[in-house]
Amino acid sequence: MQALQMNVKQTSKELAEVDMPITNNVKQPMGFLHGGASVALAETAASIGGMQHIDEKTQAVVGMEINCNHLKSKKDGVLTAIATPIHIGKTSMVWNIEMKDENNQLIAISRCTLAIINRI
Repeated sequence: MQALQMNVKQTSKELAEVDMPITNNVKQPMGFLHGGASVALAETAASIGGMQHIDEKTQAVVGMEINCNHLKSKKDGVLTAIATPIHIGKTSMVWNIEMKDENNQLIAISRCTLAIINRI
């Protein structure tokens, strides 16, 4: 999170919002936002949301699967991930993540499945 300058805006059991500035650290060689950076932001938001549903002393959440559709390109600005739960189970969770820019334009969408594991 620190390397990509991610910032947690808000968290609850129903929503996790994390933003990331579009800097040279998150651009691909053509100068556009790198898809991998968008995916990292999406999984971070889902994981932070997932942490609201577990006992962090005895459990952790880890990514099992993630997909992402990149809808628009960006060269600058701020990307904000808004994660909302689709399913909260005993051993897994599924989160929907919309990534919007500073103009509230939808840039990417993602779905992330988290596993709930016991800490060793």
